[in-house]
Parts: sequence; structure tokens; C-alpha cells
Amino acid sequence: MGISVPKADERVKDVRIDGDRLAVDLMDGRSIFVPLARYPRLRDATPAQRRHWEIAGGGYGIHWPDIDEDLNTEGLLRGAPAPRHRAAS
Repeated sequence: MGISVPKADERVKDVRIDGDRLAVDLMDGRSIFVPLARYPRLRDATPAQRRHWEIAGGGYGIHWPDIDEDLNTEGLLRGAPAPRHRAAS
């Protein structure tokens, strides 16, 4: 007899900023908490800019259009820092 393990659903359910950390709730019930210091664009954004986010990447990403920031659940789970943005030429 085999053991059935439910598959993790790492899609984004909700996003919020709690003080100095980013909190991302996943569809499978888990939550990811990451210090805002790891994401300078979010850290430096206004509260209104932080609240204006969209689910992207088939449910696995988060996009903040006002500050052009994109994160994904895989990177958040790995503890990856913010991607470096190229300066405009």
C-alpha cells in the first residue's frame, strides 16, 4: 500500500506587507514571510504602491505595476534576493 502525499500548490492566494516583511499566502495554505530589506523596490515604495499588486505568471508570480517589481513563489521559497534591474539606456 502506498502513501498518498498531496501535491503542493505554490500559486499565490494573497499578498500583504506586515510591518517590515512581505507575506505571501499560497493556495495550499502555507505562508511565506520575507524581510522587505531583501526587496529594495518594495521597501522604498509607498503604501499605496505596495497594495497595488497583481497575480502573474499563471498564478506563480506577483507583479507590482507601479514600481515594476516582479517576484515568484519559487524564488521566495528559495530565499532568492530581488532580481537586479538594468538601468534604462
